[in-house]
Amino acid sequence: ARAVQKRMRGDPLGPDDGVLLKGIRENYFAGETGARRAVEMLLARVQGESFTTEYPMPEFDRVPPAPPIESACSAVIALVTSGGIVPKGNPDRIESANASRYGAYSLAGLDRLDPATHQSVHGGYDPTWANADPNRVLPLDAARSFEREGRIGRLLETYYATVGNATAVDQARRFGTEIAPLLVNEGVQAVVLTST
Repeated sequence: ARAVQKRMRGDPLGPDDGVLLKGIRENYFAGETGARRAVEMLLARVQGESFTTEYPMPEFDRVPPAPPIESACSAVIALVTSGGIVPKGNPDRIESANASRYGAYSLAGLDRLDPATHQSVHGGYDPTWANADPNRVLPLDAARSFEREGRIGRLLETYYATVGNATAVDQARRFGTEIAPLLVNEGVQAVVLTST
């Protein structure tokens, strides 16, 4: 209510008004420099006194790691990437940042990804080297080599791809909850999850 009243008067809003928590950022002149405010917060924290941060950090889930697979040489392994490696032309129109979708693509008959057929659509890194050799981000060539040598049981013939660049945690969580059952239904026991 106080923030609304200030806004109606045309007064600038600041961290004390709670606007950062709502995602609204506006410039304003604080009474003290940022350095002084930071030191005051640090001293209050060290002395066990209460303080209010100007930029609270988000809280993320803690997920316990899965137990290791018993034998890689008999396991079904899948490739999944947030590095943006997709078939040429980006058929699912995965965004280069803040992705709202992912794609599922066939690896059947492929021993390695070819720059003539695959590309990076990731907007968070220079894709020059990934486009020159997409296996640098999605290591199909190494996975096939391990498969031939019997170091893994079998590679799943479908890979899943999205872009992690500025993608919201809730979207990433949705991708995971949609992809995981598909992998489980295919008997996948481990995933090589690559990024950039």
